[in-house]
This record gives sequence, C-alpha cells and structure tokens, in this order.
Amino acid sequence: MEAQNQHVTGPHTNIAEKRQQPRFKLTVKIRVNSRTCGSLSGHTVDISRSGISAMLKIEVPLGELVELEFTVPIGAVTVYAMVRQRSAFRYGMQFVESKPVMEIIEATCRQLAVEQALLGDL
Repeated sequence: MEAQNQHVTGPHTNIAEKRQQPRFKLTVKIRVNSRTCGSLSGHTVDISRSGISAMLKIEVPLGELVELEFTVPIGAVTVYAMVRQRSAFRYGMQFVESKPVMEIIEATCRQLAVEQALLGDL
C-alpha cells in the first residue's frame, strides 16, 4: 500500500507519494467487513508493516474504516484499516495499529522479506 506524505513548498502544498515501508507479495484470501457494503471477499496483492492492498469486486468508499480478516503464514489476522487508495478494483488500506496484530504483521513481513530475497537470487 502506498502512503502519502505532504511536503509544503511555498504557499502551495504538493503531495508526494512515498512508500514508508517495503512491500512484500502476499496472495491470500481476504474478507473486508464494511459498514456501507457489508462483508466482501477478495484476495491480497501485497503487504507491508503499514498496510495491505487487495483486489475487491465491489467498491468500498475511500476513508472508510473497515475490518480485515486474512491469514498469513504465522496465523489468522483480524485488524482494522482505513481505505486510503483505489485504482480500478485494487484497494490500498492502511492498518490502524493494534499492538498484538502489528507484531504478527511485522513478523510476517520479516519472513516474506527473507523468502522473497532467496527466490530473487535463484
């Protein structure tokens, strides 16, 4: 997921898109529980310590707080996230921090970094 940082230059504000955390490919089923759209299913594209991107068939409003349910190699994850970005059917969602869940996500990112680095060297 891409995070946006704002940089002020003179009287105008420019938005520069920067990744705060590295992304790791992760393709698993995801359930998105939305107040406005109900329960949606899709699949993830990638994950970072700060968020996740997923392909969904139904439009979820930007700025909505949603509950995500997905499984990583370490186990099942249920976490809240803010829908931050949409490009066609791909959504970027920023995690709302929950210490126990963030520990699982950080451990998963470390594991995926090692696995994907090894696969890249083949």
